[in-house]
Amino acid sequence: MIRWDAHMCLPLHPQASFAPIDRLRACGLHYVSINVGMDMNPVSQILSVLAGYRATMAAHPDRYLLAGSVADIERARAGGQIAIGFDLEGAVPLLEQPDMVALYARLGVRQIHFAYNRNNSVADGCHDEARGLTPLGRRMVQAVNQAGVLMDCSHTGRACSLEIMAASSQPVVFSHANPLALVAHGRNISDAQIRACAATGGVVCVSGVSLFLGSPNPTAQDVARHIAYVADLVGVAHVGVGLDNGFAEPALNDAPPGHFDRGYWWPVSAGYANAIAGIRYAPVDTWQHLEAALLATGMAADEVAQVLGGNMLRVAQQVWSV
Repeated sequence: MIRWDAHMCLPLHPQASFAPIDRLRACGLHYVSINVGMDMNPVSQILSVLAGYRATMAAHPDRYLLAGSVADIERARAGGQIAIGFDLEGAVPLLEQPDMVALYARLGVRQIHFAYNRNNSVADGCHDEARGLTPLGRRMVQAVNQAGVLMDCSHTGRACSLEIMAASSQPVVFSHANPLALVAHGRNISDAQIRACAATGGVVCVSGVSLFLGSPNPTAQDVARHIAYVADLVGVAHVGVGLDNGFAEPALNDAPPGHFDRGYWWPVSAGYANAIAGIRYAPVDTWQHLEAALLATGMAADEVAQVLGGNMLRVAQQVWSV
């Protein structure tokens, strides 16, 4: 069974510790996607982070393998390593140049979504006014498809995400999103979005964030409840896991340089009382309990295997092979 976490966050600093990745590896994870930047992070910071993360991985080839293909993930599993890909959260780091997508892909970025909560020149954020996918955004979708990168719709405005999914020639994923029907929050996604994602052949990966799960201290059972909802709505082949764990290191300042308005990116009106400082996450060891929690919902063992990694593996096999 392949275990795949579709999104997590280390400090956005080149010296960030990979101890959380080691914990995932100890929990039996075979692949994890690590965020390397958001719309508020300048390209200089993102490139520094990419260089630092890649250097850490290169210094420990017995633990980590940079994945460019499903074959790499299989190789990592056989060698006792954890395969790693990177993801970008927002299109601002693309500098309005579709050609930037392929460049980031060569650096290990395997997954991109176009807006981090707020609107930009490409797409709408989920906490901003609805405008729709821009003409540049349509070219960006094509660039993502052509570069063999996973098209992600997390953090994206609802109507805009539907337009992205309609424009994509490849399966689309939500790497960390939860059903709006269970918890009414702007970051959660509607049944229409879930159905549209499934119609592309894609996967909705449920997050472990307290605010989106509706639980102050989230557990494997909370995550399983949201997974079961998606599976019941569109089928077990279209749901996965992206716990979105965030890790801080007080000694490292990973804030964007210059003035940074946290209240803009994480508005109090959307329930972020103190930006994301008050958010709690389902702990890393949720992975050790998730299989049992999913079986308790009535899923069969082969269905659980699909959810814990098989579905994302299937989509990556198609998209990354372009």
